[in-house]
Amino acid sequence: MLEQRYRWKNRQLRMHVSVLDGTTAPTILLKNALYLNQTFKKWMRANIWIYDDRIVYVGENLPANTENCEIIDCTEQILVPGYIEPHAHPFQLYNPHTLAAYASQFGTTTLINDNMALALNLPKREAFSLLRDFRSIPSTMFWWCRFDSQTEILYEEETFSHSKIKSWLEHDAVLQGGELTGWPKLLNGDDMMLHWIQEAKRMRKKIEGHFPGASEKTLAKMMLLGADCDHEAMTGEEIYNRLMQGYMVSLRYSSIRPDLPKILDDMKRMGIDAYDRLIFNTDGATSTFYEQGITDAMIRIAIEKDVPVIDAYNMASVNIARYYGIDHLLGNIATGRVANINFLSSVENPTPVSVLAKGKWVKRNGMKVEDAYPSVDWSQYGLKPMELDWELTMDDLQFSMPFGIKMENSVITKPYSIAIDVSGDELTTDHDECFFTLIDRKGKWRINTMLKGFANNLSALASSFSNTGDIILIGKNKQDMLMAFNRMKELDGGIVLVEEGEVICELQLPLAGIMSNLPMEELMVQEKRLLEELKNRGYSFSDPIYSLLFFSTTHLPYIRITQQGMYDVMNKTVLFPSIMR
Repeated sequence: MLEQRYRWKNRQLRMHVSVLDGTTAPTILLKNALYLNQTFKKWMRANIWIYDDRIVYVGENLPANTENCEIIDCTEQILVPGYIEPHAHPFQLYNPHTLAAYASQFGTTTLINDNMALALNLPKREAFSLLRDFRSIPSTMFWWCRFDSQTEILYEEETFSHSKIKSWLEHDAVLQGGELTGWPKLLNGDDMMLHWIQEAKRMRKKIEGHFPGASEKTLAKMMLLGADCDHEAMTGEEIYNRLMQGYMVSLRYSSIRPDLPKILDDMKRMGIDAYDRLIFNTDGATSTFYEQGITDAMIRIAIEKDVPVIDAYNMASVNIARYYGIDHLLGNIATGRVANINFLSSVENPTPVSVLAKGKWVKRNGMKVEDAYPSVDWSQYGLKPMELDWELTMDDLQFSMPFGIKMENSVITKPYSIAIDVSGDELTTDHDECFFTLIDRKGKWRINTMLKGFANNLSALASSFSNTGDIILIGKNKQDMLMAFNRMKELDGGIVLVEEGEVICELQLPLAGIMSNLPMEELMVQEKRLLEELKNRGYSFSDPIYSLLFFSTTHLPYIRITQQGMYDVMNKTVLFPSIMR
């Protein structure tokens, strides 16, 4: 489904040429700018002419016609291309629009986004309308095409049908297939997934891997089957193995895996000093992790770890653009490129003081430009408040399983034998076991078990935020769990904590029950409060948002709670099926 064959129409291209002829004035002139020239890998001075959203000239000359042109003396500033985030999960309570607006303030003007939430929650027509309309915002938005749900959902063959996958792959805003969380199925003979990889390759699109802990042999096999890049290297040795097998390696710095400083130390120890096959990503960090920056934070860490400065900037820009084959548009400051430019106070400080995105100021002299990102009417795309037309009762909160799930960290869960009495309506606070229910958002099925390690003094939590949008209930008091559910229902989706019959914390998620419509800065305040309240009740890990997200995701070991039931990841079997209500 090709929405637009070319970025600029013939009429626009003729207008761009007329700027060089002097018959049309540029809209912005950046005079005497010290900028990063990535062809020569040098800092060079030039005059940069911009017309609307495009750089039309970079060089020594000045335009003959400057009528109504904004002229800026850049003698005291340093210019680098807008940064690119190649691995965004724009649904971690925030939404793609609020993430893009926030990221622009830190110089990240292009995002390559996971499509999972769109594939699971929207019909194809509405999803593609959203992709189309995102073209009008200052940020540049590209997307992935997922090949599986990374969990065991009901009717997956419909959600991820061949026709839907093919339509996504054909869309011109989609740059890659993956990430391949379902790669074990591929190795075990899933020819449909292999066919989709082949289709992506035929369309000259990339395949993003997801290979944590993969051996050299597995990496080689996945490269043979079509993988191009992997973001799961956690040590210098793992980076080396991926580079040796021909991968582009995406270095991660995220809330759940803040690996970058250690990785860079390991690379130095191992003598890895070639950076052209390395890029940066933040892998869908939670909003509070982004408080101190996004891609700019990674560049800063790299510079502090003695990565050559130009290589540090290239890993956030032109390396990514070249890899995806979009360097004729993005990732560098040169004639013909989109006018995404960051203005820095110094080479060592990658957080920009001013930002141009598609030739529009989104940040100016350290201040956000208001109304640069107009609000979105999400309802026209089907992302409406969650409506629950069914009731939760005490009968739904009956627990009798012989074993439950134990948290090893924020996201890894193992089975454990339940030794306490779970027949009552309330559990004591002298242990860290809670009632745990996953229930269909349409009220058709549920699965009940026990959760160990989440908290020891949590009366009740209800969350419509999960991998599949189904509802999670956790707590020690069933009456409070019912109240938390009902309050979440009143909010039309969200995360609610209840204690002794009172709501103590709530975070509303009015977009399908999975996303907030608040600006990131306001969301951070609410997310911090939620984390504080959970820690006060015994949550001891780093990231409760990812805990809620990953309870049902089967790309991680060992036991997961899915729509089909309690699932053994390693043996790929449903241990206890979900119960119809």
